[in-house]
Amino acid sequence: MYTRGGLFLLEVENMKIGFIGTGVMGKSIVKHFLAAGHEVAVYNRTKSKSDELVAHGAVWQDTPAEVANTSEIIFSMVGYPSDVEEIYYGSKGVFTVDVAEKILIDLTTSTPTLAEKIYQSAKKNGADSLDAPVSGGDLGAQNGTLTIMVGGDQPVYEKVVPLFEIMGKSYSLQGAAGAGQHTKMANQIMIAGTMTGMTEMLVYAKAAKLDVEKVLATLGGGAAQNWSMSNYAPRILKEDYSPGFFVKHFIKDLKIALDEAKKMQLDLPATKLATELYEQLADQGFENDGTQALIKLWWSES
Repeated sequence: MYTRGGLFLLEVENMKIGFIGTGVMGKSIVKHFLAAGHEVAVYNRTKSKSDELVAHGAVWQDTPAEVANTSEIIFSMVGYPSDVEEIYYGSKGVFTVDVAEKILIDLTTSTPTLAEKIYQSAKKNGADSLDAPVSGGDLGAQNGTLTIMVGGDQPVYEKVVPLFEIMGKSYSLQGAAGAGQHTKMANQIMIAGTMTGMTEMLVYAKAAKLDVEKVLATLGGGAAQNWSMSNYAPRILKEDYSPGFFVKHFIKDLKIALDEAKKMQLDLPATKLATELYEQLADQGFENDGTQALIKLWWSES
């Protein structure tokens, strides 16, 4: 243990970490933890997706319960709120074992209500939890530059800051349990606007017979500059639609955002339209592409 600002923090070395969900982003995060010298136990619904991590020194566990049983801090990062429910409350879930004095951290973009439920369950079982959804996609995970939005108790957050430092370049406690998820919804609302704007910009520039690469270079130096354009427009020009973030998961996120907005009696017409466009894309068979595949509603491949 050591202190920062008068609070006790966990040692950076030799933590026993559990990680449930080793997909596109989870795999990279686990690699960073291993490189930092931590012991990492992993579980994924498709075991083969963890083979590379096991080869790097991670320890495979057959169930989320086994991961929780052998770890001090348990991270989860899966696709949907229903997956989160299964991980924590299923017959082989985290809460079927003794989690007293452990910290549970869900990195999944899920619902604020579920985050609050996990928080209360953790407290009843003598544990702590944080909801900590991330932004930055596959590149952010690979480079350790994710943005991490956290909900939960300040002392618990402070304890795991050394691990957030390994994962990301920006991390902050947004409020009580569920606040991390609400912040991620705000993030996804903003990204929905930049993705549709970036896509329509490319469609317009090409139709006007402009040099699209020159347009991108010019706009990148002005007020139109944004993360989506910088990171996804070059992929589109290379016809690279591999998923840094899946279309199907973005639809899930936007629907959560619209549901939460409805509870607050808010109307978000631009977010509704973005959701409809991505649903059209999924209906055409591109739900497992990256979000940059939105351009396919206008441009065919090749």
